[in-house]
Amino acid sequence: MSLLLHHRKTVLGVVALTTLAISCGSAVATSSAAVTGKVLWAPSTSKGPSSFTGVQCASGGFGVVKDAAKGRVWRAFQKAGEERCETLGPDLKEGSTFYLGWSSKVDIKDANSRYVFQLKCSPSTDTANHPIEIDATTGRIRLQEWDTHHVAHTLWTAPTTNNTWHSYALKIRLGRTNGTIDFWFDGVKQTFTTGSGTFKGTTWDGDRNYLKWGSYHPSSGNATNTFTSPIMATTLEAATAGS
Repeated sequence: MSLLLHHRKTVLGVVALTTLAISCGSAVATSSAAVTGKVLWAPSTSKGPSSFTGVQCASGGFGVVKDAAKGRVWRAFQKAGEERCETLGPDLKEGSTFYLGWSSKVDIKDANSRYVFQLKCSPSTDTANHPIEIDATTGRIRLQEWDTHHVAHTLWTAPTTNNTWHSYALKIRLGRTNGTIDFWFDGVKQTFTTGSGTFKGTTWDGDRNYLKWGSYHPSSGNATNTFTSPIMATTLEAATAGS
């Protein structure tokens, strides 16, 4: 073998190894970034409804189904005339900060609104009742904050259609008057009606606060909320990893 040919092979080998090292380094960095943060709570479709804290739904209304786009997901079916079909997440601690992430599609058969997510407080009377809620109706999705006098403040709205998947993420700091909310819709940080990307107000009230997903408000038509397993985490990346 000539020295020139040997030199060319050596250079090509070094270039290949360098390219491989860069590619591997990028892959490791991306993978590491994707799992940054700690998952605080997440239900499992493998374990079924028992992986939630509780279920408030008529028999057979809540469970796991297979979706063509998302795989194994949760389905909350609220039959016409029923008050709710909701499932409960963990109890929360005043002053804490966390992220929530999930994807959802709704199918509402009348013109009335349904709560599809609630940060709920107890007791329901003489409190904000549900300091943060997301509700949907035909053609519209909305995020609202309810103050300590149970007065609603619309923070954000967007158009939607039945059976369309959307992703949701919230950063919540829990406080009776100094709580905060940040919100991402379909992966994009949203600006509220206040003109700010962070809302300050009531995100906690009463003696006990917890999370709810599903469909709430009795009405004349059926309503279905199909959603991925919600993730509660310490970072946005970890909370939205399953959305």
